Amino acid sequence: MALSPERIDAIAALAGSLFADGTRLDAVVRAVREANPDLSNVTGAHAAVMAEDAFREEPGFNLYLVDGTNHCWLITNKPETATGVVIAQRDEDD
Repeated sequence: MALSPERIDAIAALAGSLFADGTRLDAVVRAVREANPDLSNVTGAHAAVMAEDAFREEPGFNLYLVDGTNHCWLITNKPETATGVVIAQRDEDD
C-alpha cells in the first residue's frame, strides 16, 4: 500500500492538532491508528532515539514512514512503499 501525499498530510495534520492541544504521545498514536486502521504500523517514539532522518519535520514532532512489506519493518523515505508511520515527539528544546 502506498501512502499518498494527501494521506500523509492528513496524518500530520491530525497529529499536529492533537499535540497542539497538549495531547500525550500515546493518545496521539492511538488517534492516528484509529483514523487509519488499514496501516500495518502506527507507532510512537521520542525523536532523540530515532537514528534515521525524518520524512517530515512538523512543529513538535517528526514523521517517519515505515515499510512493513517484509518480515521486519524499516524506515523508508518512499511513500510508495510505506505501510505505516512512526510519530516521534521532539523535546521542547529540540
